[in-house]
Amino acid sequence: MFKSLFKKKMEPEQVQAPLSGKMVPLEEVPDPVFSQKMMGDGIAIIPSDKQVFSPIDGEVVNVFPTKHAISLRSKSGVELLIHMGLETVELKGEGFQILVQNGAKVSKGEPIAEFDYEKVSSLGKEVITPVILLNGDQFKIENRQIHQSTTGGKDIIMEISKV
Repeated sequence: MFKSLFKKKMEPEQVQAPLSGKMVPLEEVPDPVFSQKMMGDGIAIIPSDKQVFSPIDGEVVNVFPTKHAISLRSKSGVELLIHMGLETVELKGEGFQILVQNGAKVSKGEPIAEFDYEKVSSLGKEVITPVILLNGDQFKIENRQIHQSTTGGKDIIMEISKV
């Protein structure tokens, strides 16, 4: 009974924009895997700059071999996926430069990749980039910012707190 009284409540984790661009609701992503939140809840960004930043302090969990996605885990356990474009796995790394490796410690605002969204678009792929909370069974998104422009590595796009 007393354990819950003295348990330290986690402050909401502030998540920075991994990209500059226009934020849109996940429901507007033209791929049902993301729009129907099959992978988890989040937001999406239509990029206006190539630089991709770490949205949290933590570590790189997985750089996908095709370089189109990176998953990260914060110090408090929040797991995020940055999925650069849609169906970009088919490009086999073309248009992406990864600046980190699995297990790397990262800080908010640190460059982690370059996403040549103009090249990816010219190759016929959507560039909208979902940012997904992968462990929504343990955490929830609060104070989500949408329908506005954002600056990658600077602006707070959402807060995540323990369920």
